[in-house]
Amino acid sequence: MYKPSTNEAWKGRVDVHDGEAGLRWHQAIGLLNLTEQLSPVVPGELSFAFIGFCCDEGVKRNQGRVGAAEGPAAIRAALSSFAYHLPDTVRLFDAGDVICTNQNLEEAQEQLGKKITLLLENGYQPLVLGGGHEVAYGHFLGIEKFSEEHTLGILNFDAHFDLRSYEQQPSSGSPFLQIADRLQNQNKSFIYKVIGLQEYGNTRKLYQTANKLDVNYTTADDVHLYNLHQLKQELNDFLAQVEKVYVTIDMDVFAACYAPGVSAVNAIGIQPEVIKKLMKHVILSGKLLSLDIAELNPAYDIDHRTAKLAASLLYDAVKVWSSKH
Repeated sequence: MYKPSTNEAWKGRVDVHDGEAGLRWHQAIGLLNLTEQLSPVVPGELSFAFIGFCCDEGVKRNQGRVGAAEGPAAIRAALSSFAYHLPDTVRLFDAGDVICTNQNLEEAQEQLGKKITLLLENGYQPLVLGGGHEVAYGHFLGIEKFSEEHTLGILNFDAHFDLRSYEQQPSSGSPFLQIADRLQNQNKSFIYKVIGLQEYGNTRKLYQTANKLDVNYTTADDVHLYNLHQLKQELNDFLAQVEKVYVTIDMDVFAACYAPGVSAVNAIGIQPEVIKKLMKHVILSGKLLSLDIAELNPAYDIDHRTAKLAASLLYDAVKVWSSKH
């Protein structure tokens, strides 16, 4: 099911006496209804479109903590009061939510894919708000058409490979194996890199699958600011193989003190500063096609820490992307 957004989703402080200089994101956001005729982006403008994926059926199937379906609303709430510092040529839009109903995960993923394709065809930069990590397969369906013309790489900041078998049914743990198989059936390369992997969170079977698929990965033990030069070198090797990149950030890659509100809490995760710098590196390469946030679970969040972190990552991405534009 698809539900257009409303102004009720974007509320925050208003500094009336500051005029235009006091604007915040909730005052600058425009609304898009993807069931109506969509106006293409004005030439010369950079338009970001947030679209939510309200689903945790994949998490439930993967025996995780449910609640991620409320993630998009929590991220919007955290974004709303951010101060607005974007150039006049940059615009922000909310394109509504794809909602998983009646446990029909597969239908929701297909619906998300169609909405993302529509946005890209009209010149918008999609920023997808999850939702469980099953969002990744739906997101891929949306950018698949664009990978026909460009070699696509997938960069996943995650504690897990998410390469589980989907023989019985797809879940939040299987999206990248689904993508790999889909690409293989089309005689295309599966170019996949994971940063922040936790050995204790991945079975030998998952490592075997990753090795079979020639997955490139960096464990959390090596993801530190003091190792940033090496991390960027490894990222450059990945970027050299591809023309476009789809980035997905699973919030469980971070330590629990930064991100307690996730489906699979990570006691010893990584620090946000490293991800911010690596994300900036990817964006400045000019190869970023689209981005999503996954596994934010507001039911377990403390002081909205995880939602605020997710929002700040999106804020930085928009800021850097805008400077590149």
